[in-house]
Amino acid sequence: MELYVRQQFDFFFNTAVERFVERLEQRCGGPVPAITRLRLDPNAEGVWVDEFVEALFTDFLLDNPAGAAFIVQALSRRPVPPAALSQMSTARSAGDAIQALARHIFAAILVSKTEEALEQRLAFQVID
Repeated sequence: MELYVRQQFDFFFNTAVERFVERLEQRCGGPVPAITRLRLDPNAEGVWVDEFVEALFTDFLLDNPAGAAFIVQALSRRPVPPAALSQMSTARSAGDAIQALARHIFAAILVSKTEEALEQRLAFQVID
């Protein structure tokens, strides 16, 4: 992957993590309930990671096969989540399959990095 493409992905990914952490903290009422809900079910009430990823891809114009290829290329070393395999097997076209793969891989790493960010916030939180 070219350096400028990697920089674009890193900007996109860091923006996504930042937005998701803020959204999660606001909806859940702080970092402790946010991390608890995220760990229990990433698609639970107030978390909805799949919906967030779909909206994010739309906002950044990545909701097409070319955008999905960009995501898959950047995350090509990540394991494929089992849910992606089942959704890809029912896809009607190659474009639909790669978009499903991109959404699932991105959602998996987003959840992981969001947990890290919330843990950091907890670790550096000022105790009164």
